[in-house]
Amino acid sequence: MTGSAPSAARVPTLAVFKLASCDGCQLTLLDCEDELLTLAGKVEIAHFLEASSRVRPGPYDLTLVEGSVTTAADAQRIQEIRAQSRFLVTIGACATAGGVQALRNFADVEEFTRTVYARPDYIDTLATSTPVAAHVDVDFELRGCPIDRRQLLEVVTAFLTGRKPDVPNHSVCFECKRRGTVCVTVAHGTPCLGPVTHAGCGAICPAYGRGCYGCFGPSGSVNLPALIPLLRRDGMDDRDTRRFLRTFNAAAFAGIKEET
Repeated sequence: MTGSAPSAARVPTLAVFKLASCDGCQLTLLDCEDELLTLAGKVEIAHFLEASSRVRPGPYDLTLVEGSVTTAADAQRIQEIRAQSRFLVTIGACATAGGVQALRNFADVEEFTRTVYARPDYIDTLATSTPVAAHVDVDFELRGCPIDRRQLLEVVTAFLTGRKPDVPNHSVCFECKRRGTVCVTVAHGTPCLGPVTHAGCGAICPAYGRGCYGCFGPSGSVNLPALIPLLRRDGMDDRDTRRFLRTFNAAAFAGIKEET
């Protein structure tokens, strides 16, 4: 943490901002429903355009940022947001890893714009999609696509009370074992990224018989060289493996040595 908790004598302020994203992680906050009503009674929601047109200028005690940096305007805006935030927390795969839009990082963005847009000369974009932490200091990164509501509430509560968030950094395999789910890779030969993916979803996909596809990004201890042979055994070639790793957290997994 780069600041201190707000004084108990005043109501702390919460702000939520969006960069390049689908709004799904902001909607997770709105989906908290009863908990959100309780939270609203403890903080002043000063900036949250997804929920209200009422805006109060900063500084803010806690700022949540969804979305990646994909334009020069984004890069400038995140500097301004950081300057007016005591604590800055990034939420979701876009903000923490560049998101699915980081697939542009492996290709020619100009070719993409020529293919997709009738007037590509109107498009002002960067060649890459990057996480917020590549541009400013971040106090905490909450992973997921979308994020988990329980983890979100834990992070918000922790920062507003001046303690470290209790968000585990283990893999999805741990969650499978905890809920008694049979390993889809061992039992059925199903390709699965659970061994290298950050926990938080509750191991939903393996519980329904399909492999994890990494929506929470890399876990705290990633061993891709050990996983790659299993993917090969289960029928994935080099191209399949790269596609498997390049989804919602494409750039995050790309930075890890694969030894394929």
